[in-house]
Amino acid sequence: MNLFEAIFNHASLDRIAILFEQRRISYAELRDDTVRVARMLSELEIKRGERVALLLNDSPEFIAAFIAICSSGAIAVPINMSLRLDEQLSILNDCTASLAIIEGDPSNALLAGAAAQLSHLKQIVVVSRKQNQDSLTEDQTRQTRHTDDADHEEDIRKIWSFADLMNKAPAVDAPAASEILRLFAVVSENQPAFILYTSGSTGEPKGAVHRQSDIFYTNETYCREVLQLRDGDRLFSSSRLPFAYGLGNAFTFPMLNRCTTILCREKPSPEVIAHVFADYRPTIFFAVPVVYRLLLDHQKNRHSPSLDCASLRLCISAGEALPAQIGEQWENAFGVPVLDGIGSTEMLHMWMSNHEGEVVYGSSGRLLQGYEARLLDAESQPVPPGTEGNLWVRGASAAMRYWERAETTATTFVDGWVRTGDLYRQNAVGFWFHMGRSDDCFKSSGQWISPVEVEGVLLRHEGVSRAAVVEDFDDDGLPCACAFVVRTEATTDCAMLEQALRDLARTGLPRFKQPRRYVFVAELPYTATGKIQRFKLREKLRGSEYNL
Repeated sequence: MNLFEAIFNHASLDRIAILFEQRRISYAELRDDTVRVARMLSELEIKRGERVALLLNDSPEFIAAFIAICSSGAIAVPINMSLRLDEQLSILNDCTASLAIIEGDPSNALLAGAAAQLSHLKQIVVVSRKQNQDSLTEDQTRQTRHTDDADHEEDIRKIWSFADLMNKAPAVDAPAASEILRLFAVVSENQPAFILYTSGSTGEPKGAVHRQSDIFYTNETYCREVLQLRDGDRLFSSSRLPFAYGLGNAFTFPMLNRCTTILCREKPSPEVIAHVFADYRPTIFFAVPVVYRLLLDHQKNRHSPSLDCASLRLCISAGEALPAQIGEQWENAFGVPVLDGIGSTEMLHMWMSNHEGEVVYGSSGRLLQGYEARLLDAESQPVPPGTEGNLWVRGASAAMRYWERAETTATTFVDGWVRTGDLYRQNAVGFWFHMGRSDDCFKSSGQWISPVEVEGVLLRHEGVSRAAVVEDFDDDGLPCACAFVVRTEATTDCAMLEQALRDLARTGLPRFKQPRRYVFVAELPYTATGKIQRFKLREKLRGSEYNL
């Protein structure tokens, strides 16, 4: 089975699949658009195994294109729209996409000539959202030529209008079975279907190569066990579709279960999320911890519109560990539990999670059915029960490999197991607790410090909005903890807050874990998926003074 069959082979095509910018798109309409995108790919002579990049905001076009690409045997490569141009070009260069489907914003640098740096990119399809820009000019639609100064060889690149190509493939009530077989070939179980690039919390992104079967496995595990979707559920994710977390939340889970996804191409600020809640009434909301913190701050601001959570039955958190006090504050404020869990790009979605009616804030919940996990020490030996170790996980949603990175693949994917890079411990009743990334933890006085544990204590103070702990060195050059702190709006006196935090750490942490230094900042560096980039904070400490 391919994605097209799994999503559209049912009798409920009149149901609403997508809510997007005041549009209600049925499964029948989405199926028709997907068929037309598949015809487009055929006309552009995209062959099995070719990479097709998607530089699109969350939109119906993204979903139709992703389904069509994977189901036709090509490989979809979603790319985060918020990345810098050089980062987008790096991913395009790494995956050697021959076709890119991109947003038609006039400021798009790929249209302005940056694509000339990519010799393998032969065609660009432009999705334009303004009515007066639905069609490109005749010159653009033909061919563009550029000359590489290095060898003076002429390169021909075609730029097409998405709307024009779609209009050449007229709508039909029901595609003929013969055409479906032609467009959506049977894909073998081990055929790569899409590549998801990691968010780069510790450096350069890597492309995890996934099969379509990985999608179906996450639906049968996390979605069935934790979300337990019902008729009428409307899912909204503040995490975007190019990320593994957002792809499941806002696309594969609702689509495979005949529910409705709410898509929003705007940056998910608290104000934008508040409007989505009011206009579309989601029943399940997905976010990362920093978004829950921002929404709580938004709710406290008397000048901001109130956040209406009356329609929600579940809230989900992932990306990094949810501090216990944020989950507790959210449930106290809105009466809806936040189910924290852990997943990864390499595993496609979550393999541990809290469950409705069984929430332990501060934990990643329990291991899901269908997955195995183990904790190993630095010598790859099992750690004693109750102690922390390096987390390894195994399950059928694991990526096949990293794209064109044999050495890194061999280090991460070992005998069916995936090395996560996370430090965890498991308690006696089966709940798992995140202690930090293996490369973020450090020793002080000869004992390990987990940044997550220290941050959890500091965040108990009402004057702290966000916190990040990294390794520092005292005057003698010995390692110690340094805390970067973002204050709440109501907190103005840094000296008083620092003293209060020192007192709090003294009562809540052993001496070696207590931060020796506090740095107050306006913001923390995050990846697009909401993970703190602690390596940037360490670089600031070891280099120039942090820019407050």
